[in-house]
Amino acid sequence: MNTVLAGRRGHAVRSALVAICAIGLLAAASSSALAKANNHKSKTPTINTRTPVTSGSTYLALGDSVPFGYEESSVVPAPNYADASSFLGYPELLGSELHLKIVNAACPGETSSSLIDPTAQSHSCENTLGKGNVGYRTMFPLHVSYPGSQLGFAISYLKKHHDVRLVSLMVGGDDLFLCQETTADHCASLPEQAGVLGTIVKNDKTILSAIRNQAHYGGQVALVNYYSISASLTALTALGNQTIATALKPFHVVVADAFGEFAAAAAHSGGDPCTAGLLTQLSGGGCGVHPSYAGQSLLAQAVEKAIRLG
Repeated sequence: MNTVLAGRRGHAVRSALVAICAIGLLAAASSSALAKANNHKSKTPTINTRTPVTSGSTYLALGDSVPFGYEESSVVPAPNYADASSFLGYPELLGSELHLKIVNAACPGETSSSLIDPTAQSHSCENTLGKGNVGYRTMFPLHVSYPGSQLGFAISYLKKHHDVRLVSLMVGGDDLFLCQETTADHCASLPEQAGVLGTIVKNDKTILSAIRNQAHYGGQVALVNYYSISASLTALTALGNQTIATALKPFHVVVADAFGEFAAAAAHSGGDPCTAGLLTQLSGGGCGVHPSYAGQSLLAQAVEKAIRLG
């Protein structure tokens, strides 16, 4: 073979191999870069209980009439139930203060059972004792419209929206009201009260387990406890709050101490939240069971004290 020709062929082969290797390296680099880009694109932010609540982030509020901002019909001026935005609960007040996007899914009359299952007995959210499937939600708009249960909405929302930095839960008060309305002694016996408390604890665990394990939400959760509406219920309210908070510790919740805030604010009024102006004032005299604007402000303050801010 001609040595010159052989040399040229060897050079050509080597050049081709170099070109093939270069093409392979470029392809590999491109694939790697594309994979990184795709991974970066599909990756959702990881948050945990230490991730701060920051301006512009979302706050999802769950619960009953208190976070909804409900007021009794005999409050002056009369509430406009047809306009949900006219009701300001502590979520709206906290959102305004911290510049948060508020998603308030609360429903007046929601029990801890009906929050999970809308066919369960509520205290006039989805249904009403003696009136069947007639309740606030069937007659008037909520802050957020959704089908099914409040918990179902929460799970779906948390799965789709990764800017939520705070979830609050306040539910259980209507469980006690139901017991009072369906027992001969108005839920005065210790076994009846213990039964209600046991139901609330069981349901709260179901709710928080779903939020943590089904919705995969790892951020801050604030359990807003209940204020006492009268001196006769103070001991029971305190016991219930403590029992529930202890039972929910495994879910890494913080406790927003509404009970303590109300007690401190009412101290100068003989411990009476009505006299202190913390409850809705009724036109016929006396107070309702829901927080006034001043009371809602205290609840917002309790949540703000409990959470981590950025």
